[in-house]
Amino acid sequence: MRIRPYEVTDARLLAELLQRSVLELGPRHYTPAQVRAWASVLPGPDRVHRLAEARMTLVAVDPREQPLAYGDLEASGHLDFLYCAPEAAGTGVARALYEALEAHARSTRLVRVFTEASAGAQGLFVRSGFRTIVRRELSIAGVSIHNFAMEKLL
Repeated sequence: MRIRPYEVTDARLLAELLQRSVLELGPRHYTPAQVRAWASVLPGPDRVHRLAEARMTLVAVDPREQPLAYGDLEASGHLDFLYCAPEAAGTGVARALYEALEAHARSTRLVRVFTEASAGAQGLFVRSGFRTIVRRELSIAGVSIHNFAMEKLL
């Protein structure tokens, strides 16, 4: 596994990774209706590209350059995306990717990183030193779903 900056040619594969992650890993923590609602608002390749170009976006790839995970960090310290391919879940790839994003945050002198973590990602963030601020109740496409506002002071 190697972590590298986002490349334009990654957009389609990252959009697919997002969908697979939510559809295959989401059911561990959310109902089928919640998973469908969440998947319905995920960005497609064009939006993935626009977001990735505007942020520090890193991609963990396998030896064949296939994405295993990706994450991004906004200049404010907001970590918006950190998604892992189902086949890489639990292998440490997402943790390594987060650590690379945190190193970038520190290098730019950010004092805080914050995110809205899914129930599945909350544990990774807690193990990485984040604290849970509040459980947030949301409505996506009319379906109630929750995530967790979390932060880490650097």
